[in-house]
Amino acid sequence: MNQKRSDQSERPDLLAARDRLSEGAAAALDRFERYLCWERGMSDHTVRAYVADAVSLLEHLAGDAEVEHGIEEIDIALLRAWLAVEHERGTSRSTLARRAASARAFTCWAHARGFLATDPGPRLRIPRKQRQLPSVLRRDQAESVLRSSEAGGEQEDPVPLRDHAVLELLYATGVRVSELCGLDRGDVDHERLVLRVVGKGDRQRTVPFGTPADRALRRWLENGRSRLERSGSGDALFLGARGGRLNPRSARRIVYESVGTVRDATRIGPHGLRHSAATHLLEGGADLRSVQELLGHATLSTTQLYTHVTVERLKAIHERTHPRS
Repeated sequence: MNQKRSDQSERPDLLAARDRLSEGAAAALDRFERYLCWERGMSDHTVRAYVADAVSLLEHLAGDAEVEHGIEEIDIALLRAWLAVEHERGTSRSTLARRAASARAFTCWAHARGFLATDPGPRLRIPRKQRQLPSVLRRDQAESVLRSSEAGGEQEDPVPLRDHAVLELLYATGVRVSELCGLDRGDVDHERLVLRVVGKGDRQRTVPFGTPADRALRRWLENGRSRLERSGSGDALFLGARGGRLNPRSARRIVYESVGTVRDATRIGPHGLRHSAATHLLEGGADLRSVQELLGHATLSTTQLYTHVTVERLKAIHERTHPRS
């Protein structure tokens, strides 16, 4: 079984739900999961979410009746009834939107594989998400976070050196935390000041970074990494305290704790630094398409969210400082 399937062990509730499905439904679910992993190339997180949603849909299909219901009975009425039940349970609009997208992916796959005579998915309206503006740091706050972490590494202790390099690289590049933790030493080109990043769907992109991040990386690699390295460290760029590859949970802790030292700073994690980097680039005059490429967004509409952040911040500055605001 593939690695993504083994990750389901982190969700005992999901495993229990899968075990309650009929043998035919469970077998179909396994095939759907492999399709998401290997044909669609979805991330582990997305695969887990889509599979959990498909389990929920199949449980709704089974109901409490003793008669077994097959996938071929899924129709638009059942899909709408399932989402209605989820809505009554208080499921958020964004989660409902994802579950509708999961259901459409499942019915499309089921129709293509012959489980469904027709695909009801296109008739299912996906609830619109409530688009919330991401929390970001001001430029001076971001500078304070980085100065503080740099000062922490002045004693050349390996962990503070690593933490400073992590923060510098996250802010300089806007990479996702999973992308950062997946970096190997060979992915860093110090001469050209670029990273080779593998993003969602195994899509590769090249991301530039600046001199401060390069300086922090060199200090970590020259004075810190070797002191944490163990026989099983491999070629991972960032290492945990025990010598293994730094995991996203530890990276999030590094960001939360570092940002928490700055007065009045919004509590953010690695994704908040990603938002901050994008916002500051746009405020500095970067064009939207370049920021899209930098962040690895599949569509420009995702990147456009940051323009709203910039406008809102400009409005706030205007209201606070303009004499006739």
